[in-house]
Amino acid sequence: MNPLTTKTNVRYTMLIFIGAAMLVNFIDRATLSVAAPLMSKQLGFDAAAMGWAFSAFGWAYMLFQIPGGLLLDKFGSRLVYGIAVIGWSVFTFLQGMVYLFPSAFVMLFIFRFLMGMAEAPGTTASSRLTVQWFPNQERGFATSIYQTAPYVALGVFTPILTFLMHTYTWHYAFYGAGGLGLAFGIIWLGFVRDPLHHPKVNQAEIDYIRTGGGIPTLGSEPVGEKPGVTWPQLKTLCCNRMMIGVYIGQFSLTSITWFFFTWFPTYLYEAKGMSIIKVGLVAAIPALAGFVGGIIGGMLSDRLLKRGHSLTFARKLPIILGMLLSCSIIIANYSRSDVIVVLVMSLSFFAKGFGNLGWCVLSDTSPKQALGLAGGIFNTFGNIAGILTPLVIGFIIKATGSFDLAILYVGSMGIIGAAAYLFIVGPLQRLELTPATLPCSSVAPNPTIIERKNTL
Repeated sequence: MNPLTTKTNVRYTMLIFIGAAMLVNFIDRATLSVAAPLMSKQLGFDAAAMGWAFSAFGWAYMLFQIPGGLLLDKFGSRLVYGIAVIGWSVFTFLQGMVYLFPSAFVMLFIFRFLMGMAEAPGTTASSRLTVQWFPNQERGFATSIYQTAPYVALGVFTPILTFLMHTYTWHYAFYGAGGLGLAFGIIWLGFVRDPLHHPKVNQAEIDYIRTGGGIPTLGSEPVGEKPGVTWPQLKTLCCNRMMIGVYIGQFSLTSITWFFFTWFPTYLYEAKGMSIIKVGLVAAIPALAGFVGGIIGGMLSDRLLKRGHSLTFARKLPIILGMLLSCSIIIANYSRSDVIVVLVMSLSFFAKGFGNLGWCVLSDTSPKQALGLAGGIFNTFGNIAGILTPLVIGFIIKATGSFDLAILYVGSMGIIGAAAYLFIVGPLQRLELTPATLPCSSVAPNPTIIERKNTL
């Protein structure tokens, strides 16, 4: 590192890589929802079967969160994430070939499960990298960049994937998404580095990150010297009141996300009678609104922090407002106008993006020695929704023949999430783990961040 007085800004280059990795992550994740209307028709899958196929990803994604977090803490984000990108891209590509097997449904379930297993470390790795590369006052924006990847995936690539399907067949949606991921995984391994090992970062930037609350040294210890986490400490991560509230909030937010990533194109195709090309274009509108909401929410949070408001106020205000406003999706049940429905969906997705700061909260509050593990636990609780949401909606549609109760279910998640942050989470503070056995407690440990003013 070159100790120049003027700091470098390599962290923004790394942010581009983090955002691109999450973009590839969600393109591959959303490909099945885009292909589902034509794929299910050709292969004879009913709504319940598609619900199970959608949920296969969620089962694996949830089960492998904690193992993925432990791998990140042991081997670092660069290596684990790069290998994961290549792995999930291969399984995405193979989903386009399920028709070649005796049971297309069984193979689709298996490939989706394996893809979920490979993607498990992804978001946790992104969160971990923002802690390494960004100080507190820039982390809200950094988090909003990679957390808006789902909206870009839906908004930009849904029309591209539907065009491939319309021009060729549904198989090419998987081939295109999988091929893109394979290429990016190789590029990631070639260019991404931790702060202390990057050839272009200087000491001034390292100091700027460290003094601002970032942890540039994270992951730089030799593998054998990295601290382990004991079972009592794991118990503390699961039982702490603040963390429980954050977990509930993430479950609620993820439920809304998974509606848009699984059933939304089918909703437009079947409930609203749109053509597959129109579905691709219309589905992009709420996604782009979510992108705008995500950027605004992250920037507002950082602005509040820079103006002297407490970490609690700066993070929780956008989250609570966003979750409450996301309930507007229920209005879609009371309108037959396609224009009104799209506007309501766009408002709901904007609000969901605006309040999508859960990973930023996790970065602010997780123990320094267990960021990967804490992220794995956080995403495990959150992505139970990845299993339940597609299944619940699938069974509702099969039982009622309508999306009305499904939309009501999704809208109720915003109320639950807002209540969790209002009444359970409490003040945000860095959770400290000690070697001693720490019993479950409803009271968080002493704060390591000084609260200044305005708490929620």
